[in-house]
Amino acid sequence: MQRKAFKMFLLPGFAQEYEKRHDEIWPDLADLLKQVGIQNYSIFLDAPTLTLFAYLEAPDLSLLD
Repeated sequence: MQRKAFKMFLLPGFAQEYEKRHDEIWPDLADLLKQVGIQNYSIFLDAPTLTLFAYLEAPDLSLLD
């Protein structure tokens, strides 16, 4: 199993919209993640810095290139 972590940044004023859109995963996105073998995908928000930290596991990360 390979692991990948990355970070992104929210624009100021968009934290509430981010939370609204990410409280529940869209069924199409869940299906796509399964199709390419992505497991244990999580995103964490550090609200004071507006930094998003994401982590995922997949058997073959070359599919993400």
